[in-house]
Amino acid sequence: MPLLTVRNLHIDIPTGDGDVHAVRDVSFSVEPEQLFGIAGESGSGKSVLSQAILGLMPGARISGEILFEGKNLLELTPRQMQKLRGDRIAMISQDPLSSLHPFYSVGRQITEAIRAHRRISERAALEEAIDILGRVGIHSPEKRVFDFPHQFSGGMRQRVMIAMAIVLRPALLIADEPTTALDVTVQAQILALLNQMRRELGTAIIMVTHDLELLSSIADHAMVMYAGNRMELGPGEAVLKAPAHPYTLGLLRSSPTQETRGPLPSIPGQPPSLLAEQVGCAFAARCQSAMEICGQKRPPLREFDDETRSLCWLETKAASVAPSVPAEPIQDLQPAPDAPPIVSVRDVHLTYGGRNLFGATPGVEVLKGISFDLARGTTLGIVGESGCGKSTLARIIAGLLPPTSGDVVIEGESITGLDRRQWVEMRKRVQMVFQNPFGSLNPRRRVGSIIGDPFRIQNIASGADRKRRVRELMEIVGLNPEHYNRFPSEFSGGQRQRIGIARALALNPSLIIFDEPVSALDVSIQAQILNLIARLQSELGLSYLFISHDLAVVRHVSSQIVVMKSGQIVEHADTQTLYNMPQHPYTRELLAAADPDFRSARPAALEIGA
Repeated sequence: MPLLTVRNLHIDIPTGDGDVHAVRDVSFSVEPEQLFGIAGESGSGKSVLSQAILGLMPGARISGEILFEGKNLLELTPRQMQKLRGDRIAMISQDPLSSLHPFYSVGRQITEAIRAHRRISERAALEEAIDILGRVGIHSPEKRVFDFPHQFSGGMRQRVMIAMAIVLRPALLIADEPTTALDVTVQAQILALLNQMRRELGTAIIMVTHDLELLSSIADHAMVMYAGNRMELGPGEAVLKAPAHPYTLGLLRSSPTQETRGPLPSIPGQPPSLLAEQVGCAFAARCQSAMEICGQKRPPLREFDDETRSLCWLETKAASVAPSVPAEPIQDLQPAPDAPPIVSVRDVHLTYGGRNLFGATPGVEVLKGISFDLARGTTLGIVGESGCGKSTLARIIAGLLPPTSGDVVIEGESITGLDRRQWVEMRKRVQMVFQNPFGSLNPRRRVGSIIGDPFRIQNIASGADRKRRVRELMEIVGLNPEHYNRFPSEFSGGQRQRIGIARALALNPSLIIFDEPVSALDVSIQAQILNLIARLQSELGLSYLFISHDLAVVRHVSSQIVVMKSGQIVEHADTQTLYNMPQHPYTRELLAAADPDFRSARPAALEIGA
């Protein structure tokens, strides 16, 4: 008997503009101990569906059935749902830092969850909290139970969230993007922990993610959603290795997992408005296999021999009839043999602390003698775990942080010791694109002003000339110039990242530093941004430093790769050599953690907490 059964679920959310049809006629079931994956672009209804199961959609109009352990959750009172949440159904949120209260220790937050459902003393609850923290791989749990969320790394905070979710041994765990923006080794450890929990506790897991490569290696069953619809459902390997629906195939092709470094075949267009009633197939306007009937009638549910079901008019699987998309290799700019590098980093050290009100202290050495060169017109990828110093190094090269010792030379000029006026001039050559596009854009200013800021700061253009240049930049990065007066909140995640790239291009820089520019984007949007970055480099002769924890993305964009660990470079090689013949054990560990076959075959081989 299934643990969870969802039948003909519809979710409509009232807004000032009308009803948002967030989920439309979705059905599926989850068995005990099963890992059920839900994939799709942002706005497809994944998270809304998860919140509805937990009873966290106040004000929404919900019809259909959500049967959990034989009870229809839609018929329970708020008090009855409160008893189920945390005890029988738990959730791991995407952002652990915002989900954990910053004013309370992690131990207090875990004991609060325990005592909300059990009659137990505070001391006994604390002992359980210490035990569960140790089980999820937190070292010295008897000490760290009194620490606050900001004292933990991203991976450790995610472990705390998992500890809080499983401490009551729930029957169902909903994990909403639990590994987004985590390093590959930490990601592998989290997945090993979830697999261990399934085996030991018999917990079923619903994993919501946009990482199809990850899902294909761990999901027993998978469901692909689009514009609130269930487009495809079936065994995980069948759905994600030989997809039946063109949308699933488009998502898989957008992922940079292939060895060729050509343009990625992203899905054209944007998802439809969820305010409108759908006629025909929701994906028809973006589908390369669309027929006339697709826009006129709702497609039937096709069933195939491998147990996959697809909401599509195609009578055969999309993977078997859709033409392949050959990628043209990217031709890197070949600098002259005697041409000086655009960036030369020499023996850079950085130490935090070292002196306080009570005298000298040893300090914390973050960077330990970093040296490398970046050839003009090429891309150097920088990979490594959180805390290894990647972003710190990027900030030093960008002039946002002074090194303790060492030198950085950009186009023959040392940046150490530059005064404010000289840095204003140097800023024309070096720009940075940050990980979170929304956090790096002022929400109270219009996009035209944001992109035009470099012109204003450098006193280069004004009035009509500045507006003309900003519109040209918007067109270059694929934004509609007519949206000049919109605010950042009116753009999608991919469009906001384009705004950040347009701002970085304003002064015609020689070097752009990308710090995790696509880690939180859907694969289709990610493909568009990576294609844009490659096209701009080819057309404008730009040089890139590209920081990412996603090894597939780094492999796709970079000609050279630097691997960092504990503030040092442990390996530096061209891309093909590093992936085919890695020399350092840590590089091999990173590649093994990122390999789907390794993850599916040996989840327990990774030491939890390593």
